[in-house]
Amino acid sequence: MLPRPRPAPPELPRRRVRSLQCGQGAVRAARFNADGNYCLTCGSDKSLKLWNPHRGTALRTYQGHGYEVLDAAGSFDNSHLCSCGADKTVALWDVATGQVIRKYRGHAGKVNCVQFNEEATIILSGSIDCTVRCWDCRSRRPDPVQVLDEAKDGVSSLKVSDHEILTGSVDGRVRRYDLRAGQLYCDFIGSPITSVCFSKDGQSALAASLDSTLRLLDKETGELLGEYRGHRSSAYRLDCVLSERDTHVGCASEDGHVYLWDLVEGSLSLRLPVGTGVVQSLAFHPTLPCLLAACEGSVQLWREESFQPDEGDGNG
Repeated sequence: MLPRPRPAPPELPRRRVRSLQCGQGAVRAARFNADGNYCLTCGSDKSLKLWNPHRGTALRTYQGHGYEVLDAAGSFDNSHLCSCGADKTVALWDVATGQVIRKYRGHAGKVNCVQFNEEATIILSGSIDCTVRCWDCRSRRPDPVQVLDEAKDGVSSLKVSDHEILTGSVDGRVRRYDLRAGQLYCDFIGSPITSVCFSKDGQSALAASLDSTLRLLDKETGELLGEYRGHRSSAYRLDCVLSERDTHVGCASEDGHVYLWDLVEGSLSLRLPVGTGVVQSLAFHPTLPCLLAACEGSVQLWREESFQPDEGDGNG
C-alpha cells in the first residue's frame, strides 16, 4: 500500500476580505450560523442582524429587545434564532419572517449568553443573576424547565454539546454539567471567566479570564494542558475560540488585535490588527480557516492568504 499523503499544514486567517459596517451602534457579538454561510450580529441599538458575511450583505434586521442585545445563536437547521440582552429577556425568533415567536422572562439581571441544544428544543441562557436557565421551545410554558444555580457570581459564557453544558462564571470557575451521568465537574481558575468553549474533538475546554490568560483544560481530569498569554484582557467580556481543526487557540483583546497561538507549542502564531478599540467578539467558521472579529461598530471577515474572493458564489 502506498503511504497516505501528509495532511496540509493548517492555514490561518491572515487576510481581511470584508468589513461589515453594521449600523447597530457597538457590536456586542458576532456569531456564525451552524454551517457558516451566514452570521448574526448583536447591537447596542437593541437590534439583531442576519448577514451573508462572505458577500458583505445584510439580509434581515430583527427588532424586539428593550435594551442592547448581548448574544445570539442559530438553530441547527437555520430556521430559528435565539437572543438575549440587557432587558433580562431571552427571545426565540422565526428566521424567515423576522418575528418573535416567544419571549422568556425570569432572569433577575441582564442575560449575557444564549445557546440552543443540539435539537433546538431547549434554549439555555446565562445571566449576571448567577443562573443558567433552560427554556422549552416547544411548549408555551413561561417558566424554565430547569435552573442551574451553582455559580456564585454572574454567568458570563456557556456552550452546549450533545450531552454537556459548559459554563464560565465571574466567580472564577469553569463548570461542566454531564447530562448523561447527572454529574457536575468544576475547575477553579481564580480569575473571572469571560468565555469558554469546547474543542472540536470534545476532549478539552478552553477558558479565557480577566488575568489576560487563556487556559486549555483536560475535560475529564481538569488538568491544565496549556496556557496562552500576550493579549490584554482585564475589564471586558471577550471571546475565546478554537480553530476549525483544533490546531490553534484564539482570543479577542482590549488592544484592538486578535491573537492566535499554536495549541500544542503555546507559541504566538498570529496577531491580527482589527482596530483601535476593544475587539469584543470573535467567531471561528465551523469548517474553514475563516474568522469574524467585531470591533466597535463593524465586523471584519478574515480568510487565509490563498483565498480568492469570487463575487459570484457564496464564499466570495
